[in-house]
Amino acid sequence: MNLNRKGRITLVLALVAVVVMAFRVSWNALRDIAGAVGADETAATLYPFVVDGLMALALIATLVLTDPKDKSFALKVLGTYTLASLVLNYVHGLVPELHSDGTEKVDWTRLAEWGPANYALVLLATSLPVGSIYFGSDLVAKVLHHRPASTSGPDANAEESTETMRNQSMADLSVSTPAPARVLPLRMPDPVTVDFLKSTPLAKPLPNPAPVPVAAIERRPVAAESTRPRGATGRVPDAARSPKARRTPAQLLDETRTVTADWSDGRITAEGIRRTVRTSPANARMLRDTLLAERAAKSA
Repeated sequence: MNLNRKGRITLVLALVAVVVMAFRVSWNALRDIAGAVGADETAATLYPFVVDGLMALALIATLVLTDPKDKSFALKVLGTYTLASLVLNYVHGLVPELHSDGTEKVDWTRLAEWGPANYALVLLATSLPVGSIYFGSDLVAKVLHHRPASTSGPDANAEESTETMRNQSMADLSVSTPAPARVLPLRMPDPVTVDFLKSTPLAKPLPNPAPVPVAAIERRPVAAESTRPRGATGRVPDAARSPKARRTPAQLLDETRTVTADWSDGRITAEGIRRTVRTSPANARMLRDTLLAERAAKSA
């Protein structure tokens, strides 16, 4: 069953009252122990705050800290000082001389009848203030440098929105886009010319194209003439221009003879000539037939 606000406040106040009363009982025992180990009246009065006060500080740090290592450290400090306070209160109950009204002082060597136990109790009582300085400073530093894992309110929404925008603006690729590849000019194959076909001895005569009827020519769609002046289309790029002048049939045949001078008859193919001389498939076939005919004539 959930408690309302008034019930929670009542529960907290009751807990604080119990803690204050328990501290008062422990304060009496710890004050007498401090006086027994040589502390003066002022130091003995403040001694309980050193031990039980650090216990309260460690408890608050345990509730505030969220890091597992820091929380474990605060719990260890809380458990250690709780055990030390329990031991000193137990010794206070075993030694009746510590309950005096201050007229008789107890010798520090009489906290326990057994010598090693007495030395251990004196070491414990005198080392707690030094440990409070060290562990208390460490706990306070951890609490001050603590950052909550999650926050609420307008500031948290603003931070979340900023983080989302930052993540969205980041590039998806881990590396930059490579530079575009350089486009090399494409060498166009030489067109098949009528003069080359006539000069080749083994070339077959090309069939005459069939005449196109006049009626079909008249039925072809004609683009409408525009009265507006045609604008300039711009400069033709270098990649679209032919980098080399057209070769005549005689030049193409001489170049092929030079390239294939050391070739065998089986190596002379239309595809090999086309790739080597960079010409059209039709010219390559004509060059192949011419070279093979010349070699056959020489052999005969």
